[in-house]
Amino acid sequence: MKLLLPILTILVITFGANASAREVTDMLGRKVDVPDIPKKVYAPSPYGSYALYAMDPSLLAGWIFDIDESSFPYLSKNMKTLPVIGRVFGAGQSANLEVLLAAHPDLILMWQHTNEFNQKEAEKLKILNAPFVYAVDESIEDYTNIFRFLGKALNKEERGNKLAAYTEKTFTDVHNTLAKIPLDKRPTLYYAEGLDGLSTECDDSIHVQLLKLAGDVDVHRCHTSNHKGFEKMSMETILGYNPDVMIVQEKMFYDKVNTLPIWSNINAVKNHRVYLIPKAPFNWFDRPPSFMRIMGLKWLMSTLYPKEYKININKETKDFYKLFMNVDLSDKQLQEILHPNEDYRKTPMGVNP
Repeated sequence: MKLLLPILTILVITFGANASAREVTDMLGRKVDVPDIPKKVYAPSPYGSYALYAMDPSLLAGWIFDIDESSFPYLSKNMKTLPVIGRVFGAGQSANLEVLLAAHPDLILMWQHTNEFNQKEAEKLKILNAPFVYAVDESIEDYTNIFRFLGKALNKEERGNKLAAYTEKTFTDVHNTLAKIPLDKRPTLYYAEGLDGLSTECDDSIHVQLLKLAGDVDVHRCHTSNHKGFEKMSMETILGYNPDVMIVQEKMFYDKVNTLPIWSNINAVKNHRVYLIPKAPFNWFDRPPSFMRIMGLKWLMSTLYPKEYKININKETKDFYKLFMNVDLSDKQLQEILHPNEDYRKTPMGVNP
């Protein structure tokens, strides 16, 4: 505690002076004076950190979590040296205030939705004496407005509008495709979580928003019991559902599901419609939900409706990584993302999964 007080005193002095400021209205309707050109931004939520990365990775004051070594080839080169600051509040509080001080953030990006931080908790950050703004996310479809707002808050409107336009078109194309597919023609889907595949999410969970958007195809209809999810399933229930398609979170389960007799009578397994969710550098589907779900929605639609939603998934993936992460994927990297168990030299490129 003796070390903490001097650090906080220094933080107040350090962040107290904004030479040039302008007013923006955040997504909660709050009018906030922000730096004219922010130099470093601290986002104490995973959602905010990811969105900020998409806008401009050079603005990140630091990560709030450790990045897996396997993710770095898909990220901007300087991300490997970006400090890990940690979380100021919420689950697993671990913020290193000395690292936060050294990063000199002049703006704080908060993230607001039903199950995330609220204004009362954000009061804890006022001791930093840096302005903070809120992005509001109640649905993945809010990302269109989020990118436009971030463009204004960060003085990068062209960038924000470009990401927003891509995002909006993605949702429009999905809605237009589904409008032509009757409910009884949409495949049913089981989302397999856990090393045994026996955990999933209720259809109203934040963790399966993509399943709602992709035709409301989740077989597990219930009210989610808690924000963490991971509803435990019995094999008898899954056999009763007999889903047409399965998407899998854990590679360990994905690698063995075709060899397990108890799963062999499920349509998805019999018809070879079991798919591993892409995760590089961030999860395309869930945990935590991020802007990567925009690409995840395209992947899911092309998986569920290959005849109706006709896209070149390889080209779309490369274009997405170039736009959102400024990364030029090689064919080998593309294969590692979309088909990690296959040899990229033998898999035809440019086809739906």
